[in-house]
Amino acid sequence: MSLRRNALLLVLATGVLAILGLWSGGALARLWRIPAGLLLLGLAYEGWRASRAAPTLTVQTAQRWFLGRATPLRLVLQHAQPRALALEIAPAAPPEIAMNRAVQRLRAPSGRPGSLELSGTARRLGSFDWPAMRSRVGGVLELAWWSERLAPACRVQVLPDVLHARERAAGTGLRGEQAALMLGAGAEILQLRDYRRGDLPRAIDWKASARRGRLISRDYSEDQHLEIVLVVDAGRASGLAAGDTDRLALYANVAARFAQRAAALDDSVGLIVYAERPLAAVAPGRGTAAVARVRTCLAGVRVRVHAADGNPALAALQARGLLRRRSLVIFLTDLDEPSALGDLAAAARLLLPKHLPFIAGVQSEAAQRLAYESVGDDLAAYRALAAQEYCISVTRNVQALRSLGAAAVLAGPRALEQAVLDAYVRFRQRRKVG
Repeated sequence: MSLRRNALLLVLATGVLAILGLWSGGALARLWRIPAGLLLLGLAYEGWRASRAAPTLTVQTAQRWFLGRATPLRLVLQHAQPRALALEIAPAAPPEIAMNRAVQRLRAPSGRPGSLELSGTARRLGSFDWPAMRSRVGGVLELAWWSERLAPACRVQVLPDVLHARERAAGTGLRGEQAALMLGAGAEILQLRDYRRGDLPRAIDWKASARRGRLISRDYSEDQHLEIVLVVDAGRASGLAAGDTDRLALYANVAARFAQRAAALDDSVGLIVYAERPLAAVAPGRGTAAVARVRTCLAGVRVRVHAADGNPALAALQARGLLRRRSLVIFLTDLDEPSALGDLAAAARLLLPKHLPFIAGVQSEAAQRLAYESVGDDLAAYRALAAQEYCISVTRNVQALRSLGAAAVLAGPRALEQAVLDAYVRFRQRRKVG
């Protein structure tokens, strides 16, 4: 319980009258009992009414949240009081969900529920129960706030993000990269063109040649159907921060959204999750069913805090067992760990030259800022030098992997997904895979 303005005024009146009674004596000496009695009676009445209000709180929101995406939620207050109920509440959420936790005031009319609109953003995969919230109910005489603990029965499941409608629409433009020119029977005709010396006789369209009075050849199209395996590092280092979330959550989002894009181009996509050893695997497949299997597997990954660092070489061995022909193997892992270069180089050697390993790592934005900001004292200069050394070492790791024949890219948390997608489009254009 905490006193409100009306109660404090009665306390003040009690004190003033008590002082006047001490100074004057006589009948005035007992006047302080009137405001004091009114305060005590009022508090007793308010406490009785507050105990009968029986407020209940319900969290109305989607049962499935998408990682990193703002999701609306509504707090609904119901009560049994015959008049309007005022309430102050400190919104709470699971630690894995970011939300404005500032105290909010809510008023529920008589006979109707009151509601409060909020928004939260999930920062980690998993299923989470909504915690109890601290609140206080305003008394009918506005003498005090009465503490209440409201425990809503709500459980949400956080899944990897999906492509937005506008992103899916923009992704259809990638289909233009899917067709490649070739000659051969059984393929669809891409275009007709004038005959060029060296064209095979079966490429000549004799009907079109007769109509136009000159030799016309056909160009055929053949779709690329790539096999792709996404290899996600769930080792100890994946629990490090990456922007507003940890690295594993970032990798899971990139992998899930990339799988949707690859399936839209009719490519086969699979998944391997590893730490000190492979933890889960999904064989490459096409279509929405393959994407669903990848997303289901990603939804169950957790940071293995007590495990050792990830071993990409074992993951590469498992990838070789899943793949039947030349494929693209995308590692979403760390490039800034001291042992990262040796382990990733071993994984690349296991995959090359049959497959194309592509290592995508996240770069610390904080280190980038520290490396190039102006310094004003010795401590800031030391931090800047340490950050520069970090940036140089990570860049050297990328260059060393590229010198082995692997593809590698380094980007900040917000740019990693686009960097992976851009590289994927370039691989298709240059027909480096398939």
